[in-house]
Order: sequence, then structure tokens, then C-alpha cells
Amino acid sequence: METLALTFTKIVNEHSRIGLIYVFGGIGFLAFIAIRTIYRLYFHPLRKIPGPKLAAATHLVEFYYDVILGGKFCWELERMHQRYGPIVRINPRQVHIIDPDFYDEIYAGGNRKRDKDPAFPPRLGMSLSVISTVPHDHHRLRRKILNNFFSKQSVTNLEPMLQSKVDKLAQRFREAKETGTVVKLEYAFAALTADVISHYCYGKSLGYLDEHYPQNDLKEAFNTLFQGIHILYFFPIWGALMNKLPPWLMVKLNPKSKPLAYFRSMVREQSANALEMQAKGKISNKKQSIFNALVDPALPSEERTIDRLTEEGMIVLGAGAETTANTLTLGAYHLIKNPDIMLKLRDELTKTVMPNPTSQPTWNQLEQLPYLTAVVNETLRLAVGGSWRMPRIPTHETLICNGYEIPPGTPLVTSSWFVHMNPAIFPNPKKFDPDRWIAAADSDVHLPRYITNFAKGSRNCLGINLAYAELYLVIARFAREFDMMLHKTTDADVAYDRDFAVFHSDKGPWSVKVLVTKALD
Repeated sequence: METLALTFTKIVNEHSRIGLIYVFGGIGFLAFIAIRTIYRLYFHPLRKIPGPKLAAATHLVEFYYDVILGGKFCWELERMHQRYGPIVRINPRQVHIIDPDFYDEIYAGGNRKRDKDPAFPPRLGMSLSVISTVPHDHHRLRRKILNNFFSKQSVTNLEPMLQSKVDKLAQRFREAKETGTVVKLEYAFAALTADVISHYCYGKSLGYLDEHYPQNDLKEAFNTLFQGIHILYFFPIWGALMNKLPPWLMVKLNPKSKPLAYFRSMVREQSANALEMQAKGKISNKKQSIFNALVDPALPSEERTIDRLTEEGMIVLGAGAETTANTLTLGAYHLIKNPDIMLKLRDELTKTVMPNPTSQPTWNQLEQLPYLTAVVNETLRLAVGGSWRMPRIPTHETLICNGYEIPPGTPLVTSSWFVHMNPAIFPNPKKFDPDRWIAAADSDVHLPRYITNFAKGSRNCLGINLAYAELYLVIARFAREFDMMLHKTTDADVAYDRDFAVFHSDKGPWSVKVLVTKALD
């Protein structure tokens, strides 16, 4: 009995100690939260920046709107600015500014150093790619590798391949006209952009205009991936774990990721081959693929790893295919919905560089056309491009905005949505109105400075030239050769309801269904 009593007493004492540990642990945690909250609200360098106290103290506001409600924080930012003014502290670390004339201060170029916010790369799960590189100088090194590959001259040299892909797309539209098939334009344009970027960068077209057409599982896979960006932002370890999974297991966990798993395997294989060829001295001086540039022996060895080459290849595919296809889809929707604009554009093309529907003017020739350029600009403005926030960190500068001092090291952001939808710059901003660009040019107003789809400064979009070439060539051919009518598609299908890297409607990713009613001869 005495032994049992001692054992019982020992167990009670042990449980008491454990209980005390939990109690003191809980008190310590609460004390930490309280001290951190007091610091963020009353002693933090950003304490004077206006904004909601809850947002300044925690990430809960951001989490609620983007994760719980699903990509809704953008519109909560709009409400914050309506209440607090043009500069708002949107979470404990970041400041959001809607003054469009301050954009170039945040996204600066030249010798003004801008780091990327370390909180951004986890959204992509690709920490080794150029878009995810945080330090300014390291980004410069990685960007320099690819600049020539995506230069305007390089893209101009690419035009014969681009024209061949546009021809294939036009043939698909003609087939749809003959069969009366409903065309999902987002799939059709994504097929073209995926085939272009894969052919150009990897020397192997993915065949979405050929054997895969009209289905587009790659676009579906990217849609699935983008819908998880807010989760990855708050739980970055999940993205790191997913990158370590073998393709077969990734597909088992998420069947929709099959095309991405396949492409990752293909890019990884090409990366390994390029590294092997470089080691044997068999890489050509003529950079025929992106891998030739990435394995240049002049680069540090840590930049020439299979993981880095694979991640860069994946990012280039996503950036080169998805946003441009999204932009083309929205532009086509508005042209079909506004036949007067379509006819005005067609008239300009017919009288200048496209006397025949299948004429193949160069990108340079098309850029000279005022109304086509206005249509391209208005399409870019309304499509917005990437809808997510991409903060920049001025590393050595104290900036002044609206009378507030912003210390170095502060992540600053201006979302493109707020620039493109600013009624002071673009009256009636949700209206598709190419004539606003003609009027601005006639008044000597440089309105294109407010197009921010590709960001600006030293970290602007690498693929800007390729995107413009595709927009000009595809929109011109689309307008000159085809009449279409919308099929079970309304403004609700291309609404700005949710932010998942690109804008989605409440129905899902933007979707435009059409019937091809006429193919001009």
C-alpha cells in the first residue's frame, strides 16, 4: 500500500509539473503576443503610417480576406484607402500606396536598389528563380543571364515561329466555324502562348495547338496552382515540401497537377542534359535554348545547379503562358462585345498593313498603327496582368509620401489594379475605350506611363517584349480575319471578383465562349 501511495503521489507531482509547464508556457506566449502587439502599434518604425490597428498588429486581416474568403484582400485595401487616404499600413510590415505618380519611386530602376520582399517568393514555391530572388545585386546577376534571350531583337528574330503559331490558331478558328463548335477562347489563347514559350525557350513545343487541342490541361493546372498562392504565402513550408515530391506522388495527391509534373520532369531532364553537355564542352555559343544561357561557365557554380535550372524553366513557362493568354481573352471579349470598335480596328488594318485577312505584317509594322496600339493598351489596362501584390524594399533610401516618412527596409507596394482603375487618369475606368488613348496622344499626354502590367524599374517583367509581340500579332489577325459572337458569356464571366495571381470571377478563372460566325476571305 505504501508503494502504491508513493507511486500515486509521484504521478500527481509529475502531472502537476506538466500542468505548470503548460500554464507558464501559455502565460509566456500571451506575454510575447502582448509585447509584440504593443511594439508594432506604438514603437515600430511604421507606427505613424495610418491604417487599421488590427492590420498593423497582426496578419489576421490579410489572412481572413485572402485565405478564408478567397482572394478578397484587394477590395479590402480599397476600403482602407477610402478611409485612411493614399498611404496605408496593411500589415505589420508592408505599406500600400495608391498614388500612381509614386509608382516609379517604389519600382525604381537605375542605381536605386530595390530588394524583393522575402515574404513574396513562397507564393510561387520557386525560391531559386530570378523572379523570387530577394537581394538586388543577386537579382541583377540572374537577370543579366536572360536579358539578351528576351531582348526586343531576339523576339523580332522569333517572328517566323510566332507567325506559324498564329496561323495554326487561325486554322483552329476556321475549323470551329465549319463545324459550329463552341470555342473557349481562354483555352485557345493559352494553347498558343504555351506553344510559343515552350518552343522558344526549350526547343520543344508542347503541342497544345496540335494534338492536345481543344483541351488545355496545362491551363487548368496553372489555375489550380494559382488558387493556392495565398496558402503558400502564409504557410511557405508547404511549397517547399511540394517541390521535393517526386512527380508520381504529386499527381497522386493532386491529379490536376499532372501536366505540371510532366513539364517539371521534362525541364529537369533538359537541365541535366545541358549541365552534362556544358561539362563536356559541347554547348554551342549560339544560345538556342534558355538552358544554354543558364549553364554558361562564366557563372558561379552555385548558379548552375539542376534545381535552379528546373525552377527557372517552370517560372518562364507560367509567366509566358498564363498572363498573356488571360489578357488576350479579355481583349477578344471586349472586341466581340463592341462591334463598332472591332470594325474600326479592322478598317485600320485593311487600309494599311493587312489588305488580306491572312497578311503577315511584322510586329514593328503593327506597332505603328495608332488604333491597334490603342486597343492593345486598353486591353492591357483592363486585364491588369498579375493582380497580386509585389512589394519592393528600398534598401538605402528614406522615402517621403503624402507627408509620411518611410524608413529604408520597408516593403512598399502599389497594386496595378489601383493604377489602372484610377478614375482621375482613366475616366469611367471599367469601360473598354481605346479612344481614350487616341485623345491622350492628341493632347500630348503620355498615358502609357500608367500601364503597369509588367511592373517597372530594374525588376520589370523579363518577357515584356514577347508579350507585346504576341498581343499585336494575335489581336491584329483575330480582328482582321474573324467575326464571332459570344456564347453563354456575360460580364460576370470576366469580372474582377477575386485575386489569385490573376483576376478571377466568382465563377472561376476568366472564361469566354464564342461561336465563329464568319472567316473573312
